[in-house]
Amino acid sequence: MYESIQETMYLILFWIIIGVIPGVLTIWNIYNFFAKKPRYKRIIAWLTIWIGGFLYYFLYEAGFQPSGDWKEAVYVYETHYSISSQYGWTVVVPVILGLIALLLLYSVQADRQPPLFAAFLIAFVVIFNIISIVFAIQIGKQMKSHSDGFVNMFLYLYQFNLFVLSVSAVKNHMKEQIKLYQARRKNAESTKMAWLYCRIRCFERYPMLVFACLFFIIAVFEILFILVGQGADAPVKAFTDTADWTFSQQTPPPPMESSGHYLCTVAAGGHKKIVKPLRYGTRRGQTIVVNRQLCIANAFEEWIQEKFPKIHKAIRNFYDRYGYPVSQHITTPLRADVVYFLMKPLEWVFVVFLYFVDTQPEERIRRQYLLKNHIKN
Repeated sequence: MYESIQETMYLILFWIIIGVIPGVLTIWNIYNFFAKKPRYKRIIAWLTIWIGGFLYYFLYEAGFQPSGDWKEAVYVYETHYSISSQYGWTVVVPVILGLIALLLLYSVQADRQPPLFAAFLIAFVVIFNIISIVFAIQIGKQMKSHSDGFVNMFLYLYQFNLFVLSVSAVKNHMKEQIKLYQARRKNAESTKMAWLYCRIRCFERYPMLVFACLFFIIAVFEILFILVGQGADAPVKAFTDTADWTFSQQTPPPPMESSGHYLCTVAAGGHKKIVKPLRYGTRRGQTIVVNRQLCIANAFEEWIQEKFPKIHKAIRNFYDRYGYPVSQHITTPLRADVVYFLMKPLEWVFVVFLYFVDTQPEERIRRQYLLKNHIKN
């Protein structure tokens, strides 16, 4: 009964963080988009961008495990970068500027922004959304082969929210700017300014200024790309000079098979008085040296695997990605001892966690790496 209540609480907490919060923000953004009087639109926009961005990055990294450019060999469970590192800045810089522009549109009232500055902000937001749509198509190939549909849904859900926020911000800002233009035209002090406000007095005219700013920004970026030697087509190469993705045009080296486990290396290679090996165990059909630290870490992972298989998959991929490279550097007993001490705080956290959630924590720890092991790693 107690374990059932605990498991239910963990599931509720997990879905609040991963499912409920994004769902509530999405519904609120859609409501604000259609409502005549949006509620807390500035706060909701900021929460959507920052919380959604954090979860998007976590799920993207955990789900796809991007680990190198197309020229590099990666492990079978990893993918290559979806954006070329050589040309990536030509995409990242406009994206960052677009997000800043979107935040400014939600943070600063229209009457406090100069007309031309506001037009540039909208132009940057348009560029950002174009790149966002292209990136959504870029990752589509891996989405089809990805086994976790929830990850697919959330990644596209975040991009959908950004699109809704962008359209809402541009629409509302243009309405406010038109009203300001009409008021300023009446009070214009000079003939030239009155002529300008007269020309930009409706939605049919104001977008022309935005598009002029848009083409100006694109021209400046193109000139900058050429000056730094990237070429005018650098943003296109950022997507095509890759492997594994929709627009990829490169053929990568064959994938590598992973092996090794840095805590196993520590248990086998450290000084016995320090790492305290307990016994021999079995891992993937091979005999290994086992110490308590290794058993505790594996017991923690086993519990996660039983309760939250999807989270375990992400943790397992992360561990496989970084554990093997670390094990390659543990070549002396001294290095193994250092890693053992560095892992001590995390070991204590795992122990406290197991004693908090498991009715028989020591039994779970004891059975790790026996012939009848519950977890295959």
